[in-house]
Amino acid sequence: MRIDEFQKFIRDRYFETDSARGPEATFLWFSEEVGELAHALGRRHRGDGDQANLEQEFADVLAWLTTLANITGVDLTQAIEAKYGDGGPAGTK
Repeated sequence: MRIDEFQKFIRDRYFETDSARGPEATFLWFSEEVGELAHALGRRHRGDGDQANLEQEFADVLAWLTTLANITGVDLTQAIEAKYGDGGPAGTK
């Protein structure tokens, strides 16, 4: 699935409830998911991680980030192309 397809999927499925929640509250949910990803990475680092859980946490973070983009009017494909297309801004690696 391409980024634009994923963004549309998230928008079609969740936009009404996500936009009603607003960006501030949605960012709190996003932050919680980043915390869960941090815990999954920590478990992996200690050697007791679960790869399936790690993958789920990455997916959750991406979904909530996409939700934030949707409710704030950011086209992720366009933003990524503007920032990283053609090698990105001069001096960015």
